[in-house]
Amino acid sequence: MAMTDAAVQLGTPEIPDKLYFKIGDVSEILGVEPYVLRYWETEFSQLSPKKSGTGHRLYRRKDVELLLRIKHLLYEKRFTIEGARQSLQVRPAKARAPKRVQHELFSTDPLPEIRRELSDILQLLK
Repeated sequence: MAMTDAAVQLGTPEIPDKLYFKIGDVSEILGVEPYVLRYWETEFSQLSPKKSGTGHRLYRRKDVELLLRIKHLLYEKRFTIEGARQSLQVRPAKARAPKRVQHELFSTDPLPEIRRELSDILQLLK
């Protein structure tokens, strides 16, 4: 299996450019036994490979990427199954939320404008 220089440096295997992967292919890419993948499927609700007409699991690229993250959390970071599950649930929320909302909404310091508006409200209440 060929790996790019970046993949070798990061220790992450290269995922072949295919639409679907059989469980044996995914098992080779991740370096784990197929029964491990079937177990993870029961523990992580985000992981749901399609099944062919004959009942074989067909993993998409996003499933393989998710499995790589799960393996990283469990094997390298030494998370428990529950810890990995929580980490995967928190991560997408962090990715969607902007880090510095204040700078995106205000080009200048908003405090003087807020003080002015509060002062105006205070004058109305008197």
